[in-house]
Amino acid sequence: MSDEIRTERLLLRPVGPVDAGPITQVVQNPRVYRMLASVAPGQSKAQTLGWIAGHSAAAVSDREHIRAMILDGQLVGVIGANRKAAGLSFTIGYWLSPSAWGKGLTTEAAMALLSWLEQRGETAFLSGHFADNPASGRVLQKLGFMRAGRSKLFSLGRGEAVDHFDMARIARNA
Repeated sequence: MSDEIRTERLLLRPVGPVDAGPITQVVQNPRVYRMLASVAPGQSKAQTLGWIAGHSAAAVSDREHIRAMILDGQLVGVIGANRKAAGLSFTIGYWLSPSAWGKGLTTEAAMALLSWLEQRGETAFLSGHFADNPASGRVLQKLGFMRAGRSKLFSLGRGEAVDHFDMARIARNA
């Protein structure tokens, strides 16, 4: 099975060093990093390269599958699935450049990634969103995720724990 996933408008391919500049530029935007748990303000290109290298190594052990979202040859976001160990459910996460918001790209990319994972035999998925990010919640609902709980999740971008809706989904072929 190919590591590249194509949709009607997007190419989802593994992130690589070539993506460090565009990723760094987007995640330095407070509208993006404030909605993420693991990105601090002012992330450097060197930090992004380290993040990419770590995810590439985790892909070999089937713990992470992180994809650049490419639209018309340009990186517009990142989507991925990660888990702590083989056999556990993947957690789906994503972010999109504000210039690409409101076009259905995240939903399109996530549907394709979930389908790719289901074809590999995965049957359950986790995700979630900060309570003050209802747009992300709508994406997850469109994908069939259901609210499974509420928690506090620390956001590096905000420097504090934030209300978070935990969500879960069973594979459509399960």
